[in-house]
Amino acid sequence: MAGRWIETWEPEDETFWREKGERVARRNLWFSVLSEHIGFSIWTLWSVMVLFMGPEYGVDPAGKFFLISTATLVGALVRVPYTFAVARFGGRNWTVFSAVSLLVPTLAAYLVMEPGTSYATFVVVAALTGIGGGNFASSMTNINAFFPLRKKGWALGLNAGGGNIGVPVVQLIGLLVIGTLGASHPRIVLGVYIPLIVVSAVCAALYMDNLRPVKNDGGAALEAVRDPHTWIMSVLYIGTFGSFIGYSFAFGLVLQTQFGRTPLQAASLTFIGPLLGSLIRPVGGRLADRYGGARITLATFGAMAAATVVVIQASRSSSLPVFLVGFIALFVLTGLGNGSTYKMIPGIFHAKALAQGLDGEAAASQGRRISGAAMGLIGAVGALGGLAINLAFRQSFQTSGTGTAAFWSFLAFYGVCSAVTWAVYLRRPAPAPVPTKPQIGYAEV
Repeated sequence: MAGRWIETWEPEDETFWREKGERVARRNLWFSVLSEHIGFSIWTLWSVMVLFMGPEYGVDPAGKFFLISTATLVGALVRVPYTFAVARFGGRNWTVFSAVSLLVPTLAAYLVMEPGTSYATFVVVAALTGIGGGNFASSMTNINAFFPLRKKGWALGLNAGGGNIGVPVVQLIGLLVIGTLGASHPRIVLGVYIPLIVVSAVCAALYMDNLRPVKNDGGAALEAVRDPHTWIMSVLYIGTFGSFIGYSFAFGLVLQTQFGRTPLQAASLTFIGPLLGSLIRPVGGRLADRYGGARITLATFGAMAAATVVVIQASRSSSLPVFLVGFIALFVLTGLGNGSTYKMIPGIFHAKALAQGLDGEAAASQGRRISGAAMGLIGAVGALGGLAINLAFRQSFQTSGTGTAAFWSFLAFYGVCSAVTWAVYLRRPAPAPVPTKPQIGYAEV
């Protein structure tokens, strides 16, 4: 795996980009999407497996929510080391390794997925699937290095959106199996993914590249940790991606537990929200490129709050049609917000570099340096939002038998995210008495 290293990479140079860079970057993007797509499917595998777990498995709804929470937690934690692995081993090399490693949780689930298996074994195997969540961090860090700032919103949105589609795809496969063979054949879902994992690894080895200029920078990581914008964006990403992944894991269980849907009925609805949320993510990035990420993010959080009110009312009145409308709207809005928030990250650090007196390629390089380090941390913290959502659902169903209390907490958090976005990135600062350096145009990031 030592080959295919690119020694020089200057995406901000328009001549380089036009003559060579764009073609190479796009090729790496498509195969990165494939690998990340499979990774998301394996990460969210247990959102499907729990639909196969009937009474004969002896696992109650709270236990099922804990299983999916375990996968969410591990997926969040491994994002940090996966981020730094790209520079250490190369984007192509790490993509090959991370793809092959997905065989471990898939084969393990294939072996244990049957009645009589201990609950502890299910927890361990669910935890293993979390490594699929790490693929997102390494993939986004890798693609961030390939594209110029003016193209990052579209490229990162497409990369993430194509990966996110792995969630509804695995749910659709689960629906197909349940609808044709019943809920007693979960191993067929797992058997579908084993050859797909091999294909994604082979494609990455044949068609992707490593970038020699991308190196781990301990100083950049330390700067990212110390920078308040890293933590502010982490909070906002909890609201967007944390909601997307948390709802993706929980949607089917909520339908079964609160609305009494059968496995087939739940599976026939579960995939719709994640599919629409995934497809619209590149649109969020494109809108952010055009109108500014902060503006799109603020509008998204306001709309998410409104959709949550609809879901609360439907939950209280036990209206499944209204509940579905509100919940699917939430998925769509999280997709838009995912695209706009990830566009904001490189823009913020590029703006800070300009404010420090850098310009041209120097500012772009500094922005890539810090934003690349920040993305892994922001992605990890954002994914922990999915854990919080699943635990909130678990507690809500344990205490009241419905998810209404959990939705009230989500509504409050979206209000906080709206206020933070406006206060930090859109509210105009008071003019300085002596303009010593350029103002940072955060509304444009």
